[in-house]
Amino acid sequence: MKTDTMSELAPPASRGLYDRARALLGRIPNDFIALVARLSIAGVFWQSGQTKVNGWMLSDNALYLFENEYRLPLVDPWLAAHLAALAEHIFPILLVIGLASRLSALALLGMTLVIQIFVYPGAWPTHGTWAACLLFIAARGPGLLSLDAMIARWWRHQA
Repeated sequence: MKTDTMSELAPPASRGLYDRARALLGRIPNDFIALVARLSIAGVFWQSGQTKVNGWMLSDNALYLFENEYRLPLVDPWLAAHLAALAEHIFPILLVIGLASRLSALALLGMTLVIQIFVYPGAWPTHGTWAACLLFIAARGPGLLSLDAMIARWWRHQA
């Protein structure tokens, strides 16, 4: 059984325009998409991390939220607050520079899943957007504009 594509369903006059637009969009490099994904999702988590700290210390407000609103199962609120603040600063920096990018994306994806399941289950559209960026990085890598790619090129050159 054959499934029609949008191009095949379009009127003949607009079919050429649709095909050209699709071809043009298909030329957007994955490296550019990876860079946009890395920078944008890093910004989301960095800003969240900044709300949890006051200078170099965890803010009282962050601890209060982990004790009273977030209430993660099996994890002490003090520990969870500190780990979240640390993760929301370290992994975004790694994503921006493109170092350990897949690992960083997977760590933040795990954090996103915890937030989705235990903290804000109704926020799935936002978390789905985060997950899409993080899954792209984890699956396709950080792209050429990253330390990971630079290290890989150096490693291949040494071999």
